[in-house]
This record gives sequence, structure tokens and C-alpha cells, in this order.
Amino acid sequence: MNRNNPTRKDKVIIANCSGFFGDRLSAAREMVQGGPIDFLTGDYLAELTMAILFGQKMKKPDTGYVATFLKQMEQVMGECLDKGIRVVSNAGGLNPLGLANELQKIGDVLGLHPKIACIEGDDLLGRLPDLQEKGEAFIHLDKGISLKDAGGMPISANAYLGGWGVAEALAQGADIVVGGRLADAAVVMGPAAWWFGWDRGDWDRLAGAAVAGHIIECGAQATGGNYSFIHEVPSFINVGFPIAEIFSDGSCVITKHPGTGGLVSVDTVKAQLLYEVRGPKYLTPDVAARFDTIEISQEGPDRTRITGVKGEPPPETTKVCINNAGNYRNSMTIILTGLDIEKKAKIFEEALFDNLGGRGNFAVEDVQLIRSDKEDPRSNDEAFAYLRVSVMDPDAKKVGLFSAKIVELGLANIPGFTATAPPTKGGPAITHWPTLVSTRHIQQNIMMDGQSVAVDAAAPDDPAAVPAPIPEAREVLIPPAPAGKMVKIALGRAFATRSGDKGGNANLGIWAKTPQAYAFLREFLTTAKLKELLADLSEFEMERYEFPNLLALNFYIKGMLGEGVAASLRSDPQAKTLGEYLRAKVIDLPEAIIEKSGA
Repeated sequence: MNRNNPTRKDKVIIANCSGFFGDRLSAAREMVQGGPIDFLTGDYLAELTMAILFGQKMKKPDTGYVATFLKQMEQVMGECLDKGIRVVSNAGGLNPLGLANELQKIGDVLGLHPKIACIEGDDLLGRLPDLQEKGEAFIHLDKGISLKDAGGMPISANAYLGGWGVAEALAQGADIVVGGRLADAAVVMGPAAWWFGWDRGDWDRLAGAAVAGHIIECGAQATGGNYSFIHEVPSFINVGFPIAEIFSDGSCVITKHPGTGGLVSVDTVKAQLLYEVRGPKYLTPDVAARFDTIEISQEGPDRTRITGVKGEPPPETTKVCINNAGNYRNSMTIILTGLDIEKKAKIFEEALFDNLGGRGNFAVEDVQLIRSDKEDPRSNDEAFAYLRVSVMDPDAKKVGLFSAKIVELGLANIPGFTATAPPTKGGPAITHWPTLVSTRHIQQNIMMDGQSVAVDAAAPDDPAAVPAPIPEAREVLIPPAPAGKMVKIALGRAFATRSGDKGGNANLGIWAKTPQAYAFLREFLTTAKLKELLADLSEFEMERYEFPNLLALNFYIKGMLGEGVAASLRSDPQAKTLGEYLRAKVIDLPEAIIEKSGA
């Protein structure tokens, strides 16, 4: 195969085969065999994944990487080499060198000789004391306190790395590039920057690649998966994974292989654009991409074009994902049936905490009554409500006895006492500590063929950078909100949503199909109105952002998920259901909007 710089410079075709650890195993083979591609990429890491990989590494120190990636590479390594398809992934997790070694063994068994590059430099765990001495306090992004003052007990600490290490590995002739905490979009930005020979100061081009990377990073979420308007998707069988055709100016077309299920449309792409974001600036270690400058249009069936993206220099810091140990947690759900649900819940709760030694005996105590019961139920299940009780505490023994104390009440409490699952001893609660570190302390190390090459983080004052004016949001003419007859209808009949987790916070994006519908949405859905509609979220601080170019709003809900996914006590610790919850709320909507949206 040709390991030199690409001869075709008009576009680079980058396919994704994974949006998370556990995604469809056959996707790598499907993307390699389904049509022409230049790169196969996969994003396997999330904040929760790092905690899972830590648990694996504790049991078996030579692991800590995504083992399913090895199975995928065993299936496609030979074909990728034959077709000149390069592979880039962050599946290395907490042990990228270990993953690279295992890939080499697979190559040896198959009689193949791929050039495998490993990127390290993200692991800061052993450097934390030294970095703190140098002034890095690792302030919690939401709580505003330092890691040291909080008495944190880090078990992992990984800085988000940009794409220039990937670009350098490709320049050195790598066929497969694996890293640790490569930023989600970096596995796309690095290949695009190398392919076209971009400079570090090509802000708009880099921003376009960052947007493309964000769109395809979560796999089939951009091609109809988890999409609100399910009636628009022709088939959910074998939903195709996304492909970004990126051009030299940074624009791109999002598509998928022919003959696959799912849908690529303006709205399925918007759904992913609004996933796990905050404000108009999408920050990466290499560039700040301005989401309020994106122009999006339908080019053809299953082909959505992204143009006009503006970029700014990146911040002087990069995100660090620290996971802390120290607490243990346990939960149990009791079924409450039939009449007097609230009274039964109160009786049980009071008896339980008396049996536990009183209120305040645990560091965290959480009780949630979930009313799913119906009046005059038609089945036994329709008479059920659920009381979910959770505790968290540094004392593992005390947490382990929690569910046993619930069982002790089985014959001495409310009528119909039963639980959804047997008692357990609980387990460790790994808490997420989102923070920042100066990029001057970050250096990527690319190892290949026994050689090591260092690549500095992209600094905002890099002498190679071309100064760029701060871009303005794209102007969009929005008509007045429609007047006339109002109709009571579920909000989701006219608007789509996408929600997700950001550490201990959640984001909730909502968008309209037409400018008229967006005009109504922008006036109607204030932060106060959202708290009124979703009363159980009223206690949380919220930020609201407008994206007129996407006909969208985004809400950033602080503290909703507690200490992060791995320690959240909510029934939905990743806020995946939040958007659909909002869509179910009945509101007064102008009839004209309903007609134009096809609701």
C-alpha cells in the first residue's frame, strides 16, 4: 500500500465505526466493505468508560483498553491494508501502549505488517503533585474548588489531546493510530489536517473538521438513531454508521453507505450537533469551532452538507477528566401498589430510616417516588408506583448493610411489600471531577517502530498561527411568531430534542422545522418556562443559548447528574431521556405551526 501523502486532494472520506464502548461490533467490517473510505475512525471513550476501564485495569493491570477494538481489527486489518484505509481511534483508554502491542500480535498471527503508532501524553495521574506545585489547582469547573481542598482521591486523570499527534503519526507512515484520551473530534481533525496539509492557524478549516468530527463521533446518532421524529426514518434495521466527506476548505458532506438503514437529513445531523454541547463555542484542544456560524442544507438523499463554519484559536487550557474514589453507594427500589401511594411511601421511608439509625447516617441519602400507577388499573402492573432509595457513604460496610435493612421490613411494613430486585452489597461510586490544565504542560508522544516523536499542544500564541478576527454569528432572518388559533398538543409533535450528560451536568437541545416554529419556540421556551414544564428540575441552575442558524435552543442544566454518570443517583444518569420527557408535555401551540410541521 502507499504510505506517502495522499495524491487525491479534493476530499478525504472518513468513516466512523463506534460511538461508545459496546457499540455494534460488526460496524468496522461494514464500513470497510460497504463503499470507498480513506479512514476508519472510532470513538470509544466517555467519562463513564474511563471509570469502567479503571475497574478492568485494577483486576488485570495489563488491560485498561477497549478489548472489542481488537476483535474489530482482527476482522478488518488485512482489508484495510489492501485498500489503503488508515485507522485512527482512542480505544487505548488507560493503556494505549498495551493496545498497540496487542494489535501487533494480531498482525503477526495474520501474517500482516501494519505500522502501528501509539499516542501517549494524556495520563496525568502520576504528574498531579508536580503540576499542583507548578500552580495547577485543578479547579472543579462547576463547584469552583480545588482538587486539593476537596480532598479528592484521584484514580485516573487524563487530559484531552488534540489531533496534531494523529497528523504527525500519519506523516510518519502509520497505518493504525491508537491513543488514550484523544478528544472525540481529534480522530477526524488529525486525518483531515494531514490529508490537506493544513497549518495550525487554519482556524476555519480546522473548525469545519471539528464540526464533522462532532457529528460522526457518536456513530448512528447522526444517521437516525435516537432521533425524535421516528416516523421519518425509513428503517431502523441495520442503521448505517456515518461518513464525513471533508473538503479542503473544511466543509463537509455527512452521508452513509448505500443500502443501510437509518436516515441522513438536516434534522438527524442537527440532533447530533446539539448533543452534549453548551454554548455557541465548541472547544477542542486545537480550535474553537463556532456552532452559530454553521450552514446546513440537504444536498441529496442521505447527503447533508455543512459549510460556513468559522473558527477561533483554542483556549490556553485543555479539559482533564479526573475520576475520584472514596465513596460507596447502594440503591433499592420498592414497589408500591394500588391505593394511598403517597401515604405508603411515607410509612416505608420513616420506618426505613429509623431502622438505619436515623436520618443523616449516610453522606448522601436520596429518595425518589416515581408515579407510574393508574386509577382503576387494567392490569397488576398498572397499579405499580416505585420508591427508589439510594445512599452513598465512605463506609463500605455500612453501605453494604443498607439493602439488608430494607429486607428486614418485608413482613412488618406496607401491604403488598416487594422489590424490583434482590438486595446487593452495592459498590464503589467513582465521582467525576471536570477540570482544566494549561496546554503548556501537555505534550503528545508518538511511538512507532521503537522511535518516539514529541508533539506540543496547539498553543493559542503559536508562531505558526495566522491571526484571525473573532467571527460573528451567522445572521438569520427569523419572522415573527405566528398568531391565530391555539391548539393543545404535545410539544414534541412540532419540535425535536436531543439530550445528554456533561459530567454532573446535562444538556437539552430543542429545535424547530421551520423559521416560524422557531420564532414561537424562542419566545415561548424561556428558562423559567422550562422549569415550569419540568418541575422536578426547577431547583437546578440553567443556562440558555440560542442557535438561530440551526433553529435551535440549548439548555445547560447544572448539577442535575450529581457527581457524574458513575456516581449519579438518578434513574437516568446520562440524561438520555430528558429530551423525550420535554416532548411529552402538552402546551398551547399555534395551529399554523402544527400544519407546517406535519404534526
